[in-house]
Amino acid sequence: MRTLCIAICCLFFFYFKATAQNSPDCRTAIPVCADAPISGITDGGGDIDDFDPDVIRQSGCLEKGSVSSANLENNSAWYVFRAGTDGQIGFDIEALPVNPGGVVTAEWDFALYGPFDQTSGQNFCGLVGDGTAQPIRCNYEYNDTGFTGIGVNPIDGRVGAPFVRGSQNTYDEWLDVTAGEIYYLFINNYNTNFDGDPESFTLTFTGSSVDADQNSALDCTLRDEFLGLDIIACEGDPDIVLSALNSPAGSDIGSVEWTVDYDDDGTIDDTLTGTGPFGAELVVSSPNSGRYFVEITTASGTPPTVVDNGGILITFYGEPVLDDVVIVDLETSDISDPYDVEFVPQGDGDYEYAINGGEFQDDPIFLDVPPGLNTVIVNDKNGCGTLEQDFLVVGYPKFFTPNGDSFHDTWNVQGIERLSDATIYIFDRYGKLLKQLDDATGWDGTFNGRDLPSSDYWFRLEYDQDDQGVLVARSVRRHFSLVR
Repeated sequence: MRTLCIAICCLFFFYFKATAQNSPDCRTAIPVCADAPISGITDGGGDIDDFDPDVIRQSGCLEKGSVSSANLENNSAWYVFRAGTDGQIGFDIEALPVNPGGVVTAEWDFALYGPFDQTSGQNFCGLVGDGTAQPIRCNYEYNDTGFTGIGVNPIDGRVGAPFVRGSQNTYDEWLDVTAGEIYYLFINNYNTNFDGDPESFTLTFTGSSVDADQNSALDCTLRDEFLGLDIIACEGDPDIVLSALNSPAGSDIGSVEWTVDYDDDGTIDDTLTGTGPFGAELVVSSPNSGRYFVEITTASGTPPTVVDNGGILITFYGEPVLDDVVIVDLETSDISDPYDVEFVPQGDGDYEYAINGGEFQDDPIFLDVPPGLNTVIVNDKNGCGTLEQDFLVVGYPKFFTPNGDSFHDTWNVQGIERLSDATIYIFDRYGKLLKQLDDATGWDGTFNGRDLPSSDYWFRLEYDQDDQGVLVARSVRRHFSLVR
């Protein structure tokens, strides 16, 4: 038996809906800078997990093709850069020969996503992978000069055109950036290579900001965060592979040590074993949240050690689950006034809430929720799922008037018929039991056949929690008024 004063609220589970998984390649994108051309190479495989082929069939100008093994992503590479100054940025992607005969077979496409605010706490690659974030520049056309990019084609001086979804640009117009903005660049050879043979390209940044100072146009300190930006993932997502191979040490690796601070409280909790060459890769499985660090000892001793001092914070979020529901304000006087309700989720995910088909809000408190059956939707903004539940607000009149006019002549808990083995005990202000109600008949304001005077009265509600294990909205003890 569970006892509760005043109004209660019961939750009935309705359904849970999962969303697309977070993008594994995107979230381990290689940090790059504008100080030199970047040599890229892909082996034909790609990883289609960035775009679920059953969910995302188009992103900007990119689309899933007719080849059964094709997807938005094949034979691809991901890069991330951070604007160092306000100004103009572009880039050239040049297809390179893959054999001594100088034959170029690759047909490179690209999509550029952003700008993202690094301080926002958003799951950038989750937004890319589930289609929420669309490219702001994109190319899916035949590159007749072997070049594609943003800005001006260096072969024929062709100036990039305004980006329009479905356009036939090989070059898009310049990108105006603000210092601190984060961009993800997806380079893809969708059209030509399904045999696994390596194909290469160079990526060169251009634009007035680069011309002014290529060392500051893009924030080169991002390369010191060579483990990548912090990662938000969902419980049950594929393993995350961290790599120390993109560090400033390059190939000059003698040994690698991985450590982790699981609570992100400044205390190292464990030393971990890496995999791959020199143990330079670390596999992080769900749900092992924590801040991961790496220390590289170089083979040459110059410099002797390389460390990503900030580490990388990996946070796994679970699907939304409601732990409790609380009625937070019953200070109302009208008999039909609704209630203020707070939803209390389990865990510390980034949630938004909506009730009864209304707009989503970040605040879990809703004002003026009517008594009766309602619906709440809890959405994890990191893409880790959506929970929809029906919930019942069981209210009570704040007063009643037993004067025989057929209006508010009796008092009872509204919705008592939905509760299992519910009993209401009514008391006067001194705690004397006046009435016990077991059904929806209600109380007529009498005791042993005598009319009781106008005053405030109290009640206690007891009931059995039903077989569905419903949650109960807690409330404080209140009273109601008898008015004659």
